[in-house]
Amino acid sequence: MIKLIVTDMDGTLLNDAHEIHPDFWNIEEALSKKGIMFSVASGRQFYNLESKFERIKDRMMFFAENGTYVVHKGKEVFVNSLDREAAMGFITIGRQLQHTELVLCGKNSAYIETKDTKFYTEIKKYYERLEVVEDITSVEDTILKVTVCNFNGVEENTLPHYKEYSETYKVAVAAHTFLDITSLNANKGNAISGVQKELNISPEETLVFGDYLNDLEMMRNAKYSYAMKNAHPEIISNSSFVTNFSNNENGVLKTIEELGILDQ
Repeated sequence: MIKLIVTDMDGTLLNDAHEIHPDFWNIEEALSKKGIMFSVASGRQFYNLESKFERIKDRMMFFAENGTYVVHKGKEVFVNSLDREAAMGFITIGRQLQHTELVLCGKNSAYIETKDTKFYTEIKKYYERLEVVEDITSVEDTILKVTVCNFNGVEENTLPHYKEYSETYKVAVAAHTFLDITSLNANKGNAISGVQKELNISPEETLVFGDYLNDLEMMRNAKYSYAMKNAHPEIISNSSFVTNFSNNENGVLKTIEELGILDQ
């Protein structure tokens, strides 16, 4: 019996226009009445996730910033911060790269140094609290993550410059344009594992959905791990199942219905 459902947001629960399907609200309510917790695990900021699920935030669990910040029913339950000195080093590297923008992701807000229209518009989709500052290295906040942006593709153009740090920090391609760097043990999988132990929920009682490389670890924390039809090939190869429908075809909700979870 499924007790916990965890889904990524972009490329997974959301369509390419970053919208939640209208059917979601009724399905989530039905799951909640059955005692099944619906949660989201995303590279997005907590405040962004909270705003998207405003009407049900008091019964949800949010694994924000790739699992570095976890909130359950409105209460902070876990913070996994990134060493400040390391974060400054990653920023220094990013500043030397062409076509590259940086986001310092703090517990209280996200911070950028430019209001370039294209970059600002894209980043604002994921951060409800976003400040433009003169120097992100001077920001005083608990650092959760450094995000490096390259619209030409981070897997080819950005990842090689940070690859050497992958043994001591978590360096994850979160999307075509974003590379996320967190502390080594900070990932969606570890955050979900901690919650499973706390709530006495087993991997056999867990269903997860993901599409990109920052979802990799969480696919190993559920017997029912579903890669989206539109997922990165590595996620597909590391998941137990693949959805029959993409994120633009309401794949998450259709899979929940196909599995008969509402009838269990």
